[in-house]
Amino acid sequence: MLCIILPLTSILTSWESALSSLANQNIYTVSRLNAEVRLLLENEMGIVWLLGEISNFSAPVSGHWYLTLKDSRAQVKAAMFKGSNRFVQFRPQNGQQVLVKARLSLYEPRGDYQIIIESMQPEGDGRLQQEFEKLKMQLAAEGLFAQTLKHPLPEHPKRVGIITSKTGAALHDILNVLKRRDPSLPVIIYPTMVQGDEAAIQIAQAIGRANSRNECDVLIVGRGGGSLEDLWCFNNEIVARTIAASQIPIISAVGHEVDVTIADFVADVRAPTPSAAAELVSRDNSHKMQAFFNAQQKLVNSWRYYLSQQKTQLTQLNYRLDKQHPMYRLERQQQRLDEREMRLKQAILKRCQQTRQHLARQEYRLQLQSPVKRLTQQRHQLAITEQKLLEAMQRSLLKKRYQFGMLAEKLDTVSPLSTLSRGYSITQNAQGKVVRSAQEVNVGDTLITRLADGEIHSTIDQ
Repeated sequence: MLCIILPLTSILTSWESALSSLANQNIYTVSRLNAEVRLLLENEMGIVWLLGEISNFSAPVSGHWYLTLKDSRAQVKAAMFKGSNRFVQFRPQNGQQVLVKARLSLYEPRGDYQIIIESMQPEGDGRLQQEFEKLKMQLAAEGLFAQTLKHPLPEHPKRVGIITSKTGAALHDILNVLKRRDPSLPVIIYPTMVQGDEAAIQIAQAIGRANSRNECDVLIVGRGGGSLEDLWCFNNEIVARTIAASQIPIISAVGHEVDVTIADFVADVRAPTPSAAAELVSRDNSHKMQAFFNAQQKLVNSWRYYLSQQKTQLTQLNYRLDKQHPMYRLERQQQRLDEREMRLKQAILKRCQQTRQHLARQEYRLQLQSPVKRLTQQRHQLAITEQKLLEAMQRSLLKKRYQFGMLAEKLDTVSPLSTLSRGYSITQNAQGKVVRSAQEVNVGDTLITRLADGEIHSTIDQ
C-alpha cells in the first residue's frame, strides 16, 4: 500500500485558496435571486395585454382578488389589488373570458411567477378597444396623423365623391344638405359596404378607384352612428393606410360627434356627422366660415396629435414612477398576508378534521370495550333502587307538605299580608324605606303605598 503524507501547511494553503475562489464568486441567496428576477420581469416586460379564462377566483376580506388565467395549453397566476379592482364594472366569474392589462411580477416568498392586473374587461369589448389603441399608437408612431401630411380642402370644389352605403341614412343626409346648400354641385357616389368583414376591403377599393379616376376634388368617407363593433371597418389598418395614401383630400364623417375612429385621425379633415361633411364641401355665402372651420380643424388635429404624443410620454413616465411606488411593496406584503391567512385557515380545518377522526376512533374503541351486559344488570338494579327511592320520597313529601301546611297557617296568622287584607297599608319612599312619620318626607317625593292587592305610586304635593 502506498501512502502519501502531505505537509499540514500545504493542506491549509489549498483550503485557503479554495475558500478565496468561492468568496470571489457571486453567490446568491434565494431571497436575493427572487428579488432580482422580479425586478427583471417588471422592468423588462412592462405592461402586457392578456386574454384568458378565469379559474380559481377568490376574493378575501382584504378586498384583493386572486385568480388564474388559462387557455387550452397553459395558465398563469394573477392578483388584482383593491385599488384597481374597484374600477371593474362587473363581478368576475370562473369560466369567464376576459382581457386584462397587467404587469409581470414574481411572488418572492414562493418564487411563483405571476401577473399584477391593473384593468379588466370582458373579452369582446375589451379586445376591440385594445386593438383600437394598439393601431392608433402604431400609426401615430409612424407619423400618419401628422398635420404635415394633411391635404387642404379645395376652397370651391367642382365635384364631390361620396363613399358610403347606397341604402344608408348617411347618404340621404349628405345629399339633402348638398341639395339645400348647392344644388349645382355634381356628386359621384361610390357605393360600398360600411359594416361587416368585407367592408374594410370595399372601402379601401372605393378610395383607390376614386384616386385612379381622378374625377373628384374631395371625398367624403363615412356612415351613420353605431357601436364600436358596427364602426370597426373604419378602424381597419388597410382603410387607414389607404386614406393616408390618397391624393384626393378626404373628409372622415363616421357616426355621431362622440364616435371616434382611426379614419378620423388619418383623414385630412374630420366632420362630426355626415351632414357636417356635406356642409364643409358645399358652396355657401358662409364659405369664409368654411375656411375658418378648416383652420380650426387643422388646429384641433394638431392639438390632438400633440396630446397623443404627450399622453404617450405621460404614460411612460407614470409607468416608471409607478414602478417605484411604495404601493407595489404594500401589495406584495398584502398578498403574503392573504396567503398566510389562507394557510392558517387550511391548517385549522386540517387540525379539526384530524381531531374529529381521532375522536371517532376513540369512540369506536370505547364501544368495543363497553360492558353492555354489566351495564344492563346495573340498570335493572338502578331501576329497583329508583322505585324504592321514589316511594320513600313520596312518603316524605306528603309528610313535609302536611307540616308545611300547618306552619303556613301559623305564619299567615302573624303575616303582615294578613294585616294588609284587613284594610291596612305600608308606605315606602322611592328608596324602599318604610315611612313611619310625616317628618321623613318632603314635597315632591314619590311614595309607594302597598295594599293587599297591589301598589299605589303617588307624589307629595302638600
